[in-house]
Amino acid sequence: MTESCCATSGNIMILACSGGSNVGQLSNQAAVELTQEGFGKIFCLAGIGGKLQGFIQSAKDVPQMVVIDGCELGCAKATLEQAGVPLKTYVVLTDLGIKKNKDFNLKREEIEQVKEAIKQSCMGDQQKAAV
Repeated sequence: MTESCCATSGNIMILACSGGSNVGQLSNQAAVELTQEGFGKIFCLAGIGGKLQGFIQSAKDVPQMVVIDGCELGCAKATLEQAGVPLKTYVVLTDLGIKKNKDFNLKREEIEQVKEAIKQSCMGDQQKAAV
């Protein structure tokens, strides 16, 4: 079971905050939708936080990863740091101008904004690696 959960097939690993605010849930929803659309694969951040070695090793080995945090607290980033996983592409939703609140009625335009920011960040990192 862990094997299939940890496999990335060379695709972009997506690690998303899913915290108790709109931006946490926007992070997670964008990750789900990007996975459904074939742009990367959502991965279990909780497995890394739980110090499950298979999850940590997969995160260390993946060629491309995007970490999405809802706000400047950076819980997803801190989870990776605690596990010794190097941060690659990083997106913070409040840096996109999305205000953090407790409104869980997610707006379609914000989900699309987040997805586009993630895609642009990943493309920018691919271009840097090619240089």
